[in-house]
Amino acid sequence: MSCEIEGCDSREPASRSREPQPPEPLESLKSLESEDKRWQAIDQLIQQHKDDDNPQGALIAILHRAQSLFGYLPRELLDKVALSLGIPRAEVYGVVTFYSYFTLQKRGKCRISVCLGTACYIRGSGKVLEALKERLGIDVKETTKDGLFTLEATRCVGACGLAPVVVVGGEVHGRVRPEDVPELLERIRFPGMPA
Repeated sequence: MSCEIEGCDSREPASRSREPQPPEPLESLKSLESEDKRWQAIDQLIQQHKDDDNPQGALIAILHRAQSLFGYLPRELLDKVALSLGIPRAEVYGVVTFYSYFTLQKRGKCRISVCLGTACYIRGSGKVLEALKERLGIDVKETTKDGLFTLEATRCVGACGLAPVVVVGGEVHGRVRPEDVPELLERIRFPGMPA
């Protein structure tokens, strides 16, 4: 009787245990051996924690640093971290997808976050978000084709007195109305433009 599961040999007795095999290096990881200083920084950080009693404890710190360097967490990087620390890939991906701080998608140079907290929503932030989606031609968590903008929806940013609030590149813009969106985007594209 043959087994359909890859790597399974149904002729092997069930009681016989197999030694775990190290994962084969991914082809895509070979391309990471470049002169890119970001990869070198990640390699150094991994080396600092590789021999720890609990390398999983360093996982979030390594991912945090990686995202600050790359702007997101590319698959190749996650695979490299998993293989280097001896942590299952599924566990690394589980951490990344659990915490909303981490992103698997490349973000634009400018992040636009629309607050959808109660005060902002009551004062029209939903309409501002719709105007931004229409004007940029993207949905929430997407990036424009030119790589300039990423649109995000957030919960309360703590500026309820300025509702509705849009945060652009870390700068808070208050009392934004849907009709303000074209001018707001132009000021982002051309920073020297007067308000």
